[in-house]
Amino acid sequence: MGPGNIKYLSIYALDIIKTSKHLVAFGRLSKDVEKVGIKTQAVNTVKEVLNIISKEENVDILASGDPEFYGIVEYLKRNGVEIAEVVPGISSFQYMMANLQKSWQKFKFMSLHGREEDIKQIKQGKDFVILTDKINTPKEISRKLYELGVRGKIYVGFNLSYENEKIITGRIGDSIEDISKLSVVVIENEMD
Repeated sequence: MGPGNIKYLSIYALDIIKTSKHLVAFGRLSKDVEKVGIKTQAVNTVKEVLNIISKEENVDILASGDPEFYGIVEYLKRNGVEIAEVVPGISSFQYMMANLQKSWQKFKFMSLHGREEDIKQIKQGKDFVILTDKINTPKEISRKLYELGVRGKIYVGFNLSYENEKIITGRIGDSIEDISKLSVVVIENEMD
């Protein structure tokens, strides 16, 4: 589904969605697809997806972003699900970097979305893109990095691609309002 808004779907993905016999989508994605008249089975967790797959054949799963970049594909494979095809969309970080008009080939990537990673590694790197969650919020990331002595710019994109999208620019250490649990953080580390 790309960053989430249906207008970022590829034509190929839309063709699959329109012809799907059993379409499963996570909450917000389900609502977006149903706006254009396509019925889905809404789920909230990947365990629900596994439950549906155990009962149905030929299930198409809608996920946001690139399903191979900290996405659902690896989880499904670890749980013995046979995957016939993966159709990627643009990731939230690609969307964010396009909005910032920044080349991202030199950035390092980290996901704190449902994962534990050591953010101390940001001290050793120049620029990072971080996927967040409701615990590892932009406000928390900004605070922790400042405490670690990291200085530089922080960009935060909330609800990317949606009507209520908001992109904030600040300094590491700023107290950033947590507008949504859907966010991407971009760090430009000024430390040597």
